[in-house]
Amino acid sequence: MIHIYFGEGKGKTTAAVGLAVRAAGCGRKVVFAQFMKSRETGEIAPLEKLGVRIMRSEKKDCFSWEMTAEQKKAYRLIQTELFDTIKETVNGEGQADLLILDEVLNAVSSEHDFLEEKALLNFLDTKPETLEIVLTGRPAPDWLISKADYVTEMKKHKHPYDNGAAARESIEY
Repeated sequence: MIHIYFGEGKGKTTAAVGLAVRAAGCGRKVVFAQFMKSRETGEIAPLEKLGVRIMRSEKKDCFSWEMTAEQKKAYRLIQTELFDTIKETVNGEGQADLLILDEVLNAVSSEHDFLEEKALLNFLDTKPETLEIVLTGRPAPDWLISKADYVTEMKKHKHPYDNGAAARESIEY
């Protein structure tokens, strides 16, 4: 089945990590892939200890809104190559039971356009039948919401960031 965790609120990646832990604890093969994240985050080491395969994009030097057109083009290629590697990894019988595509919704959004929406749609339409997929990110297009089996929206009501607080290790990353 296809799961979507989206919205402006905190908890999308956290929920995906929770599902990864549960699946790995039940002996499932889990691939946890992160788009547009290069900073070291607290979930990576424990997931690796549980046998979860981690796949991440290469580092970027700045936020997407600070990138030049050339940097965006190069980063788009990096994200596309990551997605191609993920597809090769999980395709085929028994390669993975659960695939988490963390922040993929941001990568395919029109705001960023680092991954073709059509490529994601094609993958979802041709994925191995037994593969469970989780997609996270802020925006979720209507076509994807209608395709998904589980859709959870995280809605922010209040966050310390709104008052200028920086992201905190172990809480936001």
